[in-house]
Amino acid sequence: MALAVPFLGHGIGLRPAHFPRLQDGTLRVDWFEAISENYMVAGGRPLAALTQARARAPVVLHGVSLSIGSTDPLDASYLDALARLIAHIEPAWVSDHLCWSGVGGHYAHDLLPLPYTEEALTHVVGRIVAVQERLGRRLLVENVSSYLTYTHSTIPEWEFIAAVAERADCGLLLDVNNVYVSARNHGFSPDTYLAGLPIDRVGQIHLAGHTDMGAYLFDTHDGPVIEPVWELYGRAVRRFGRVSTLVEWDDHIPALEVVCVEAERARAIESAVLTDAHAVPA
Repeated sequence: MALAVPFLGHGIGLRPAHFPRLQDGTLRVDWFEAISENYMVAGGRPLAALTQARARAPVVLHGVSLSIGSTDPLDASYLDALARLIAHIEPAWVSDHLCWSGVGGHYAHDLLPLPYTEEALTHVVGRIVAVQERLGRRLLVENVSSYLTYTHSTIPEWEFIAAVAERADCGLLLDVNNVYVSARNHGFSPDTYLAGLPIDRVGQIHLAGHTDMGAYLFDTHDGPVIEPVWELYGRAVRRFGRVSTLVEWDDHIPALEVVCVEAERARAIESAVLTDAHAVPA
C-alpha cells in the first residue's frame, strides 16, 4: 500500500535556540520537526514551546532512541510516553531511525548501522509492525550515515530498506546527506541507492551538513548543506517528486534566518527540477 502523508513544504528542525522567536511571533516556517525525546515530559518550557509551534504550523515528531534494530525488547514505557506526546501534539507523522543504539540495557548514544541480512530484515520488520500497532499509525524510518560495514551483510543497504518498507508497510524518511556520506565512506553510487528505493514510500526528506574528516565523512549537522548534496537532492526530487523536506542544523546553530535560507534553497531546487520535468519539448 502506498504511503499517504501530506505535503508540508520546506521546514526546519525546532531547536531551543529558536524558542524566543516562537514567543515573539517572528518564527514563521512551513513546518517544524521536533526531536521526540526532548518533549516526552508532563510539562515544562520545551513542551510549552512545542505546543506553541504546533498552534502555528504542522509538526512532525522525529525520534532518536527507539532502537528498532536492537535485540533488547521494545521499551514499553518509551512507547507509552511517545503515544501520550502524539495524542497531545497530533503530528503529521512520526519517524525514527533504521538502526540500533543499545543492547543489554546499555545505551550507546549513537545511531549504529544494522547488518543487512535476511535475519536482520525479519527482526526489524516484526519490531516496526509492533510499534505501528502500539501507536496506531505508520512509522517513517530513516537511513542512517555509517562508518563501517558488516562482513556478513548479504543485501545492499537500499534493497534492505526497500524490503523493510514493503514488508512492514511503513514509510521512509530519506536522508539525502546520509546517503551521500555513506556512499563516500563505502564507495557505492548514491544514485544507485536512490534508484533502489520505492517511490511511493518516501514521505520526507532530510538535508544537513557534514564534516570531512579526510579519511571519511562524518554526519555532524553543524553547517550548511554542501553543493554535492544539493545536487543529489535535485536528483532525489526528480525521482520522488514533491516530498516534504527539512533542514537539520543541530550544532553551531546560526541565526534563524541562515537556517531558513537553506530551507528556501531546497524549495527553489524542488521548483526548478519539477518545472523542468514538466516542460513541454519544443
